[in-house]
Amino acid sequence: MTEHNSCGHETASNVEMRHSCIATVPIFNHLTAEEMNEIVKTTNSVAYAKGETIYHAGEPSIGLQIVHKGRLKIYRLSETGKEQLVRILGPGDFTGELSLFSESVNEAYAEALEPVEICAMNRETLQQFLLKYPAISLKMLTEFSSRLLKSEQQSASIAMETVETRIAMYLADQTEEQRTQLITLPMTRKDLASHLGTTPETVSRKLTEFEEAGWIEQEAQRKIRVLDLDALLLA
Repeated sequence: MTEHNSCGHETASNVEMRHSCIATVPIFNHLTAEEMNEIVKTTNSVAYAKGETIYHAGEPSIGLQIVHKGRLKIYRLSETGKEQLVRILGPGDFTGELSLFSESVNEAYAEALEPVEICAMNRETLQQFLLKYPAISLKMLTEFSSRLLKSEQQSASIAMETVETRIAMYLADQTEEQRTQLITLPMTRKDLASHLGTTPETVSRKLTEFEEAGWIEQEAQRKIRVLDLDALLLA
């Protein structure tokens, strides 16, 4: 982990990086340039290598952490040590928001899936900004509502849909999100299996069945070309 403090001597590129980081976040990007600069001055930039743990479950939460570059995964571990993926974060996404309302410990783990740059802001500082700029609070509530809806939809899907349908719908959603028939899975098959409530072996088997049916073509481990979107939607 490499940290660049927001105080003292620093390069213009560090300041620009933090400004770019803050500007990409929906809870801040509505602010004026002057207000944005005020927030940028209070943040630190931190870099993590691929595979590095950003925080552990049980550790005190230090505050808001915003992804500027790269991707990280948030996951929990069951009593048996099985990993349960919570979500994947990319540029503009953030974690650690629950610490804003009370002193708390992390309930999950965060791990860098590739080299990651993060802008960090401590709890007390962000609380001051929430009081000063109430619009930030409304934006955060919107983000929380969106996350809750996605979580409920995922739970309902795991409870009610077959594994085949869950995998097919995930592929269909990715074609819409990436706006291409040649999609890149944003996570490993192990993480995808955890996300969909199944096993890596089942994911591989179902993808092979989809390919044999002519619905998809597996071009690489994480590259899949969707050939028959209608068939996936009806799976």
